[in-house]
Amino acid sequence: QVQLVESGGGLVQAGGSLRLACAASGRTFSPYAMGWFRQFPGKEREFAAVIMWSGGTTTYTDSVKGRFTISRDNAKNTVVLQMNSLKPEDTAVYYCAAEVRGSGYYTRPHEYDYWGQGTQVTVSS
Repeated sequence: QVQLVESGGGLVQAGGSLRLACAASGRTFSPYAMGWFRQFPGKEREFAAVIMWSGGTTTYTDSVKGRFTISRDNAKNTVVLQMNSLKPEDTAVYYCAAEVRGSGYYTRPHEYDYWGQGTQVTVSS
């Protein structure tokens, strides 16, 4: 079993930055991809960013391109989401997730196998 624990959420003013981290523990951890998703009030969870564990290829949803950066530390089993130039519309609960089956559909929440508990990000105007 794999456990994912997020940290780094909080309250920040518009234009500010936050760094989210996700640490994985448990059985030998070797995912195909690690993703960050976010859930807005009253909405379903949606894709924000993903990084391939081997190779480091990244993909972002359009609304965060140029502002968010996803990175990983394979040795520490950690993935980080650096969020800059934050906007009030980024306010959401952010979740990290691990995909271990290699489905190829890394922007789809239901393709992921393990999830963290979520961390609240609030951006004030």
